[in-house]
Amino acid sequence: MSRHNIVLSVNGKRTSLEVESDRSLLDVIREDLKLTGTKRGCDNGDCGACTVLLNGKPVNSCLVLAVQADGQDVSTIEGVALDDELHPIQEAFIEHGAVQCGFCTPAMIMTAKVLIEETPQPTREEIKKAISGTLCRCTGYVQIIDAIQSCGQSSK
Repeated sequence: MSRHNIVLSVNGKRTSLEVESDRSLLDVIREDLKLTGTKRGCDNGDCGACTVLLNGKPVNSCLVLAVQADGQDVSTIEGVALDDELHPIQEAFIEHGAVQCGFCTPAMIMTAKVLIEETPQPTREEIKKAISGTLCRCTGYVQIIDAIQSCGQSSK
């Protein structure tokens, strides 16, 4: 397998790596960079647990080769909080009980962050559509939708 030198900006920090051409962005994030907040679920793009932002857009990191992300900006859940202060979306998830087992939570928060930035006051239908790529087996989605909607309402 061939190896490639890549440069990523991960949570605002420029990182140079040497990776094999078949390694996923998820593998590099979790194994090389030790950022384990991004979860490994199905490894085939069905569950959405591995969602990160690539140039500000949610992607399933298990489906993106690390070499495809060369030169791009990657944001993970570890980069959402500001210093020791939780992001308002993270606080909303806690307040609304949208965190149960926590497995889907990082992906939901990353997706919600983009949604709120693009649509400051999303409807329940817009929220459902935005998070439809991430499976949650615990909450039934009601608390997650409530948390995201409350974040949008607080930005009035």
